[in-house]
Amino acid sequence: MDFQLEKEAINNGYKIVCGIDEAGRGPLCGPVCAAAVILPIDCEIEGINDSKKLSEKKREALFDVITEKAVAYSVSMVDAETVDEINILQATFLAMRNAVEGLSVKPDIALIDGNGKPGLDIAQETVIKGDAKSVSIAAASILAKVSRDRYMLEADKKYPQFQFAKHKGYGTKLHYEMIAEHGICPEHRRTFLKKILGE
Repeated sequence: MDFQLEKEAINNGYKIVCGIDEAGRGPLCGPVCAAAVILPIDCEIEGINDSKKLSEKKREALFDVITEKAVAYSVSMVDAETVDEINILQATFLAMRNAVEGLSVKPDIALIDGNGKPGLDIAQETVIKGDAKSVSIAAASILAKVSRDRYMLEADKKYPQFQFAKHKGYGTKLHYEMIAEHGICPEHRRTFLKKILGE
């Protein structure tokens, strides 16, 4: 993986390129999290990859390297209640817009993982499987994933009966069993559990 997409953007006249990715669109509970990252072109970050392909330990280590080397970075979360109100796609876009607005340096263009444009006030380019093609997007995917996992570890302390530390809110067998036993908590997305809740 390299900075080819970033360099193409710069060759097209853009000066500052940020990568954007999200984590947590699929889980039954917790926030959806987005990160925006601006890296110095050609900065070396060994082992960077799509966050889903890395171990938790590796992601945690890379989190520190990325935040240290980034020109600017920002992480934004949109809570379960808002996910229920505006739907998961709009909540994801909101998290992405907030992440870009939170950057201390304003980018000229954003490379966004996936195929949806969040409606930024700067140029935006979508990249399918971007977290495997762009270093900036891969860096954003790691920051988003680690930040959300840390959030779920805190939620685990608050609601230990659901064992969030083990499944991070995803719809695992264990998680469904815990919901059957204990009901739901404020971290759960009701719209993701309509059948169970009979809504």
